[in-house]
This record gives sequence, C-alpha cells and structure tokens, in this order.
Amino acid sequence: MAIERPLQAERRRVDPVAEAPFYIPATQTVTRPRRTLKCDDTFIVTDSHGDIGASTGDPDGLFHADTRFLSRLELLINGEQPLLLGSNVRDDNTMLAVDLTNPDFYDGDHIILEKDIVHVARTIFLWRGNAYQRLALRNHGGRPIVLDFSLHFDSDFADLFEVRGIERPRRGTGIRKVVAPDQVLLSYHGLDGAARRTRLIFDPTPTRLAATSASYRIELAPHESKPIFLVVSCNDPGAQRPVPFLRGLLAAHRELRKATRGMTTVETSNELFNEVLCRSAADLCMLMTGTAQGRYPYAGIPWYSTTFGRDGLITALQMLWCDPSMARGVLRRLAAFQAKASDALSDAEPGKILHEMRAGEMAALGEVPFGLYYGSVDATPLFILLAGLYVERTGDEDTLIELWPAIEAALRWIDEVGDADHDGFIEYYRKTDKGLANQGWKDSHDAIFHADGRRAEGPIALAEVQGYVFAARQLAARCARRLHHDALARQLDADAQRLAERFEASFWCDELQSYALALDGAKEPCRVLTSNAGQVLFTGIARPERAKLVADGLLSPRFFSGWGIRTVARGEARYNPMSYHNGSVWPHDNSLIALGFARYGLKRAVGQVMQGLFEAATYMDLRRLPELFCGFQRERRRGPTLYPVACAPQAWASATPFSLIDAALGLEFHPQTKEIHLRNPRLPSFLDYVILRNLQVGGSSIDVKVRRHADEVSLEVLQARGQVQASVILSA
Repeated sequence: MAIERPLQAERRRVDPVAEAPFYIPATQTVTRPRRTLKCDDTFIVTDSHGDIGASTGDPDGLFHADTRFLSRLELLINGEQPLLLGSNVRDDNTMLAVDLTNPDFYDGDHIILEKDIVHVARTIFLWRGNAYQRLALRNHGGRPIVLDFSLHFDSDFADLFEVRGIERPRRGTGIRKVVAPDQVLLSYHGLDGAARRTRLIFDPTPTRLAATSASYRIELAPHESKPIFLVVSCNDPGAQRPVPFLRGLLAAHRELRKATRGMTTVETSNELFNEVLCRSAADLCMLMTGTAQGRYPYAGIPWYSTTFGRDGLITALQMLWCDPSMARGVLRRLAAFQAKASDALSDAEPGKILHEMRAGEMAALGEVPFGLYYGSVDATPLFILLAGLYVERTGDEDTLIELWPAIEAALRWIDEVGDADHDGFIEYYRKTDKGLANQGWKDSHDAIFHADGRRAEGPIALAEVQGYVFAARQLAARCARRLHHDALARQLDADAQRLAERFEASFWCDELQSYALALDGAKEPCRVLTSNAGQVLFTGIARPERAKLVADGLLSPRFFSGWGIRTVARGEARYNPMSYHNGSVWPHDNSLIALGFARYGLKRAVGQVMQGLFEAATYMDLRRLPELFCGFQRERRRGPTLYPVACAPQAWASATPFSLIDAALGLEFHPQTKEIHLRNPRLPSFLDYVILRNLQVGGSSIDVKVRRHADEVSLEVLQARGQVQASVILSA
C-alpha cells in the first residue's frame, strides 16, 4: 500500500524521496470536505459543492481505469461560486445530492439580487463509465431574474500515480475541441499508444460552448424551475448517446438491488451501530467491481480502486460468514492471474498470488512496476487459507476442484521459492529497487525494525505470515482429504506442526511476553511490540498460554488507545501515532486480532476492541471507518484524530464491523448437516440484541435473534427456510 517517509528527529530531516518512491504526500489543508462515488472501474471525487478542482487539498477528479478523465468541473453563477446549503451522499452510495444557492450580487454598492433566492439542486451519479449530473435551478423570489450560469471543465488525463505525486519527464499530447453544439471532446494520446477520451454532452444546448466551458443565459420567472443535464463519458467512442439521466438512475438502482440480493443483513438494538453497519455495507457494495472471474472488492478510494490481492483476500475472509460469494469471485480472479514464470521487475515467481494490478499509462510503460505486480509475501498463503475456509463455509467442492491446481502451485511456492534458505520460514526480498521494500501488510519502508530503531535488512520473515502459512497448510490438508489426496494431507498436517514448533522457538520473546515482529536476514529477531502478534493469534499458531499473554499486552495502555489497538506499542523506537504503520490504528488489523481473541476464547477482549472501534466510528464522517486513523490516546469528550491521506472508503475497513460481529458471536457453519453454531457467543455492553436475517447454510437460510443477558446470551429462531438448525455451543 502507501509508503511513508520516516521522521528522524535526531537529524532534523526526512529521508530522501528515493527511499519512498510510492509515498502519498499531504501538502495542503482540505478547504472543502470531499465526496466519493464509484461504479465498477469508474470513481469520482468531488468537493462538498459537487465541484472538481475548485478548492485545494485533495485529489479531485473523475477517474477511470487508473486515469483522471476530468480534472476540473466548476459551477459558477454570474461568475461567482455559489453558497453551499448542504451536501449528502445517499445512504446506499448511489448518488450525491448537493443544495446550493446564490450569494448576494452587487452592481457597484447596490445589491441587485440578494442571497438565497435561487436554489440549485445538483445531483450526481455514476453508471457504466458515465458521470451523470442534473442541475435544477429554481427562482424562489417574487420577480423574474436573469442569470449567467456556467460550467468550467478540463482534463489533464493524469495517471493515478501522477496524481499521487510522481513527476514524469515526458507526457503524451492532448486536444480539446467542440465537436457539436452540445458536445466537447477532450482527448489524450499517451506515450503507451493508447487514446483516452472524455466526452461532455450538455442538454439543453448551451448559449455559448467553448473547449473548456459551457455558459447559459437563463431567465427564470417567479417560482419557475429549469433543469440542465450533463453527461461526462470516459472512453466513449460517441457512436451512441448515453441513456437519459432518469433512465440511467433507475438502472443503477436496479443493478444495486440485484447485487445485494441474498446477503445476510444485520440489525441491532443500537441505532448508531446500525448506521455504521449500513454505511459499511453500502461502501462494500460500491467497492465491489464486476470482472471476468466474478465480483471483486476493489481495495479503496482514491488510491487503491483496483484489484489488490491481500486486500481482496482479507475483505472476503472478513465477510465470509455473511456473503461467501465474495470469496468465490476473489479466489477465481486471483487464480486467473497467478504468476506462471519468474520476472524480477514485477517480483513474480511461479505460484505466487498477485499483489496489485494497474491499467494506467505509467504501468503500461513500466514507469511503475504495478501493471501486474507480485511483491506480496502474504497474498499466497492467504489465498490458500481463504480457499479452505470458503469450502468449509459453503461445501462448494466444484469450486475447490477448479481452484486446486492454483492451490497446489501456491503450496509449491511456499515450500520452495518462498523459503529460499530452507529454514522453514517464508521470507521476502525485492528483486529490484523499483519494487516494494517491505512486502507484508505493513509495507511502509520503515515499518520493519529492531528495538533500537534500526531497519531490518532482508530477507525478512514476518511473524504473522508464518501463521498464515500454518493455517494455510492445515486448511489445505482438509481440502486434500475432500479430494482423496490422503498422503498429501498427512504431509501438510505434519509440515504445519513442525512450523508451529519452529515458530515458537524462533519468534517468542520472554522479555516482551509476545512474539517478535520478524526475523531479519541474519535470523535476528526484531524484538518490538507490534500488532503483528495479534494477527498471529488469528491464525491459531500460538500456544494457548502465550496467546493469553499476547492478548493482555495488546489491551494494555501501551497498545490500546481507547479507540483500538495500535500497530506499534507506545514507547517503541519508531512509535509515532501519526505514522502510517508505526503507531496508528487500522480497523482491519483490529478485526483480525479480535478473531484471534475469539479463537482462544477471549470474548471479553473481543468486546473491548469492538466497543472502541464502534465509538470511533460514531465520530467519523458518514459513520465510515477509514483505512486508518491516528493512535493518540483517547481523551474525554474528543473524537479520534484522523490520518490525512487515509482512503475512505477502504474495503477491509468497511468489512470490519461485520467481522467483529463474527468474532463476538463465534459463528460456525456446517453445510453438510445444515447447522449453524454460535461458539461461546458474547455481546458487548452497547448491544442488547443482534438480529441476523437470511443467514445461509447448505441451501437453507434462517433468521435469528441473539439477546444479551449480562455476560450470557439467548438465541431465538425467528424464521427458518428449509432444514436448518442454529444452536449455542459453550466450551472451555
């Protein structure tokens, strides 16, 4: 993901940019809040007025396939910016609604039109590569008025990595021209030979149309309303006009309803938590993108609106209990792009699972290595892990048979190339200096370090990744037995057990009462307290007595900020609550840690994490958990501190509330017997009950209500469809 420059207070300087080539800079204060919409491979970031490029602070634009197709779209009335009344994204993320009005207009010292007379209702939505916009002007005054109403637009056709701050010595050529009385074509011929086009279509025909502006002379009688429509098409050849505004809006709503049909829904006693869940569900639906292999959750907006292996796998894992179809799409897509050969520039090796793919000009030219990039040490074991969990959740052996060659290839990579020195641990080390220096989920260039602050030198074996391999082998063994590969299953179980023993011997640090962050290239442990140890618990590789010690540490004040568990404990050498990976709070990280707590029966700890993140979300814009936020200690009557360039929405952050429900209830599915077990369920104090509707298993479904009674719960079946049973299992 993003790469961050470290602060080196002792030198009073930052490392050179060359140390962090894909760092995302934050150079200006946001002057207007931003609003985001997405549909498949197209997304738009506007300010609160619905404008693009009219205020500083964020990467506004209409983006398609990693290219900005519109870099400016600004509305003016009589040459001035209108006043904002309100701006809201619809609850299901399908539409942005903005209410504007006119400022006071003067002729010399005299007001000729007082403010708040003209209302402009601005509505924006995306559908099939088009950005639709309706501007409805209404005169609320008692006399006729005449206005100059204009839209100013342009496109720089910047690659997303240019928008992120990378400078290019050469670019392609662009042309802007009026192609019809109601149409403008902005085009760009890239250095990669590809033509990219932005077509703007106005209705009605403007009074004046130029290559970068459209103007209307509008007369409004008292209480009269007039609409103006604009469609901005990305790479549309123009052979056929886009469908009208209303028809497109209805079609977008129909497609949304179809896409969400069949998913489990959640309702609770807490209305604020319901709002968090609704926003998370809407964000996940928006990030889901149709691909040739199935629907895939793109990682986040604006920087990661594409296929990311690790993010897609973890998001699908978090949502597996309530929407297993997501996992099927993720697994099939990543299997289709699994590396078949070695390539140093893309860090590809046979059997390795994709980290990231990009479709922009810079990726096509090799200016960034991310066209198809495999620099991720954890995506490959996570692929096997998710495949095994998916089959156990659904019983879908047809998909298992389809995926089995990819699973076998991934296992070979783990055993051979992934463990180049044959010490039993898989490590990473980038093949060229163009790739990511760190290739776990904490991929900032300074995220892996020793207790004295020294950066670890590779090859590096991360703690949680060994846990992923352990769980992957166990799950692959169970899959192998399903397919009657009994000898392989026995071998995988034995390999998993040997790995667990080696892991405890090499990673446990008595002085920390936790696991080391990593082993460096000299096999020296990075004796640093980090949240990675919590993800070790998620995989089940930790001894139970040590899991309890790790959990106690993660909930101590050094780690737990009051809002969530920090990535690095306070007091460690590189701890910085404002950093990307060295002291911030990541919701998805916390959700995996909570699943780890639940695995070891630590349900009170699950509730503490769940409560902190819920209360953080109540302070967030739209009740939306962002990619991360700062790790400052919680203070009374103050919300959490935001991280300036965090993605929002981000898929695995959006999936976090659902994953926390899974951890709290201990959901287990048995498709063969059509049973659902709630193992040691426990609800946090802010929830009196949870209702799960359309909870599916083995072709049947059930609606249940879980009610809290102090530290215990009761289970009520509201409705069952088919032969299905739900029960509470209490175990030591």
